[in-house]
Amino acid sequence: MRVLAVIVIILGLAAIVLGIMFIPQASSGQKDIEVSIAPLKINEVDEKYDAVSAKYDVLKAAEEPGIQGQTAAPSINYVYVSAQRALLGLAKANIGTVKAIRIMGIADIIIGAGLVLGGFVMLRKSA
Repeated sequence: MRVLAVIVIILGLAAIVLGIMFIPQASSGQKDIEVSIAPLKINEVDEKYDAVSAKYDVLKAAEEPGIQGQTAAPSINYVYVSAQRALLGLAKANIGTVKAIRIMGIADIIIGAGLVLGGFVMLRKSA
């Protein structure tokens, strides 16, 4: 029983260390995102993406016959808006990844603390 308690404590400490490592990585990733979308703020990305996506849908409907028939090249505005939509979509995905990593770090710390406390309780009961 003591060996099991020590194993649980070690696993708890490992989970705490991993959680502590995840949180600074998430902060670093968020700073990188803020730098890459410099004129925008992180909380403005969703609104901007929705606006660009609506504009993209309008331009796509206007360009559809030309694209399908391959008779005319897509307009510069259509290409610009589609590239902007793709880049904002990538920014949204990166923001979601950073939030998930931060939540995983916090969850790891909580789970690790629970394992450490549980291991100490098991160690006391076996003594």
